[in-house]
Amino acid sequence: MLEKIDTKRLTAGLIVLTFLVIAVGGLVRVSDAGESCPDWPTCFGTWGFDVSPEEQEAWWNVNPDEIDSRGEHHRYTTFEIFTEWFHRLLAGVILGPLVILNWLAIRRKEEASSTTKFGSSLALVLIIWQGALGWLTVKIDNEQWSVALHLSSALAFILSLIWLWLCLNRDEGIKPSWFDFDPILASQWRNRIAWLGLGTFSSVFIGVFVATTPGADNACGVGDVDSWPLCNGQFFPEIVDLENQSQIIHRWVVAIVEIGLLVAAWFVWKEQTQHQHGIVLRNWIWAATGFFILNMLIGALYILSWSPDSETFREMTSLIHLLVGSTSFLTLATAWLAISTFALHEPIPEAL
Repeated sequence: MLEKIDTKRLTAGLIVLTFLVIAVGGLVRVSDAGESCPDWPTCFGTWGFDVSPEEQEAWWNVNPDEIDSRGEHHRYTTFEIFTEWFHRLLAGVILGPLVILNWLAIRRKEEASSTTKFGSSLALVLIIWQGALGWLTVKIDNEQWSVALHLSSALAFILSLIWLWLCLNRDEGIKPSWFDFDPILASQWRNRIAWLGLGTFSSVFIGVFVATTPGADNACGVGDVDSWPLCNGQFFPEIVDLENQSQIIHRWVVAIVEIGLLVAAWFVWKEQTQHQHGIVLRNWIWAATGFFILNMLIGALYILSWSPDSETFREMTSLIHLLVGSTSFLTLATAWLAISTFALHEPIPEAL
């Protein structure tokens, strides 16, 4: 039975499913529902999500040592509880078992290389680690660092799946045209892409810390040009509280990375004409740069979307901000993995 499983197609499906899990996790955060299931793996002691305010109160009375950051009398709506419940369902009941199934199927494939088998084992380890982080995040009531680490681990997991998919293609002797990098240009740009990827990841990581720190999202002001692109009317305000003013650091990191991406986009455009298939690398870097610029504008829109009447931001903008930022990072990371998997294993043509 395991031999009949199309592991390449299953791995591709796992990549899509993992991104969906990240998106639902972001929805949990913007819905302020991270503590809507205070226990784990159950939710208010049940396996469902339709928990009434009276049932929530009964659970809190039985578990007085549990703490909710919004107070002991706060009650969650059915939708808030559903988002957290659905996130757990996707990750623990669907994604986890499928990763195990994929691992078993790849171990049984005689044609699978040792690298491919290692990639499947790495994905298995990371999904277990991700589950442990999910439990820890619930246990410590969604501390900023734990939420940021939870997302970082999810990105590492999806990258392990992307690498596994690339290895499965290489085992079959298949190289998609959008990974047909020029080997000379790829070897020159591999480390540069790694640094750019690290920069985009840093911006996402700090951004999550900002989003989960009370007061950090409006530390620069809200709703006008004094809040963006300025910060309280200044380009370089003094930092007196590193945690609450983490938005300033986030903006500085974004600015530095954006300059780096624009410079890279310029140079790769200049160099592409000198190499065969140079346009492939150009497209990947241009795509990452485009996503990053778009995400910077989405971040600005979030700050400017403050509503004086409700005294809230448009939180769905924050979710889009997270997903587009993650996509920019994943674009660069995928290019680096593809270069490492395909281009660096090809002979470099001799100069004429």
